[in-house]
Amino acid sequence: MQFIAQEQGLVTVTQVCVTICMLTPSPELKPASLFKRLAALFYDSLLLLALWFIGIALLLPFTGGTAFSANNPLITTYLLFISFFFYGWFWMHGGQTLGMRAWKLRLHNLRPGPFSWWQILLRFLVAIPSGLLFGLGYLWQLVDRKSLSWHDRYSETTVVQLSDNPHKRR
Repeated sequence: MQFIAQEQGLVTVTQVCVTICMLTPSPELKPASLFKRLAALFYDSLLLLALWFIGIALLLPFTGGTAFSANNPLITTYLLFISFFFYGWFWMHGGQTLGMRAWKLRLHNLRPGPFSWWQILLRFLVAIPSGLLFGLGYLWQLVDRKSLSWHDRYSETTVVQLSDNPHKRR
């Protein structure tokens, strides 16, 4: 086994290659365009809005049918949990939300192996400021040489364009 000297000790050539190649998508996987990412996000936001309505409706019997205050931090947290589990469940089970399926996109792990819940949480949390800061986190994809947005980079994932939908019924 070949070793390369490093300041803190010795590492194998395989470890160096994994570290260098980790944030590089496979050459056969084409990064999704910004337009398609935003289109899928729009589709998903319509589904998420419906889930929010259902989630709030489930709480109404506990309040006697009265409306919630718009600045109630518990409701905001509740809706964030619904959003996280919406995206998290789809990303962990196939790497595609329904909007991503419609646009033939898939979440791809830049690390070897399956996604972790930590990666999903990082992606979700960093995507919030990516959008709220005038979309700068999404627009970053246009100037990044690997076409990674802020949440792609932090979670070590990326959205790729599929040539065909893998869940398509034949």
